[in-house]
Amino acid sequence: MNPAGLAAAAGTPRLPSKRRTPASPPGMADPHQLFDDTSSAQNRGYGAQRAPGGLGYPNSSASPQASFMADPVSNMAMAYGSTLAAQGKELVDKNIDRFIPVTKLKYYFAVDTVYVGKKLGLLVFPYLHQDWEVQYQQDTPVAPRFDVNAPDLYIPAMAFITYILVAGLALGTQDRFSPDLLGLQASSALAWLTLEVLAILLSLYLVTVNTDLTTIDLVAFLGYKYVGMIGGVLMGLLFGKTGYYLVLGWCCVSIFVFMIRTLRLKILAEAAAEGVPVRGARNQLRMYLTMAVAAAQPLLMYWLTFHLVR
Repeated sequence: MNPAGLAAAAGTPRLPSKRRTPASPPGMADPHQLFDDTSSAQNRGYGAQRAPGGLGYPNSSASPQASFMADPVSNMAMAYGSTLAAQGKELVDKNIDRFIPVTKLKYYFAVDTVYVGKKLGLLVFPYLHQDWEVQYQQDTPVAPRFDVNAPDLYIPAMAFITYILVAGLALGTQDRFSPDLLGLQASSALAWLTLEVLAILLSLYLVTVNTDLTTIDLVAFLGYKYVGMIGGVLMGLLFGKTGYYLVLGWCCVSIFVFMIRTLRLKILAEAAAEGVPVRGARNQLRMYLTMAVAAAQPLLMYWLTFHLVR
């Protein structure tokens, strides 16, 4: 044996032999993997369960709602219920229109900014206005936005709300504000308005006046007085009693003239159309009724506002 080869062999450290890991057969897990990989199996199962025309979910059975709708007895019950609901709605609409013509209210709110400005000017300065006739188109009065003489409910409704707010302001400046007192003010104004309408309707019935005045027309005409009441209270808050009486007095005279010239066309014109003599007893009663309605407006304007200004 060669000594040099032995020395070289003795001086060289012996390397550990590399152990070859046998290849795993195809179906067994990797020996270095801590957990089994089950994703491939799930994917295979997921793909096997996929419906031909779906999004990967199995077809579910029909819903209970679909089963209910498919039942002919249920369809008959639903049709019968729909018929009853339609008949009930029609009955309610007829009964409501009998007392309050809801379908006609749209006419009284057909206003615009120009009409509101002209109407307010007519309520404050009615002395220069000449033509008080309401315009008609095919036996139907035109909308208020096309005729300043037509009655509306927008101005009375907004004036009533503003009057309540101004009354609350006046009570607050006098340290007398309370929700109960403000509610009493609003209820008193509504009660007087209702009493006026009922009294006029009863008077028209007793005098046997055939007029086209409706209940809504009366509410509109009687509600215009709130405009002058607002002006009087505001001037009273700014200038005291003197401003209150000056502005309220002017507005009282204006509303009196406005009511006379408006109602005489509604009440006396019908009498002329019926051929009633101008100096007849019945026509005089109609004139007195018109004067009474117009004279009641200034009295109520003062009664509902005098305690708000001190």
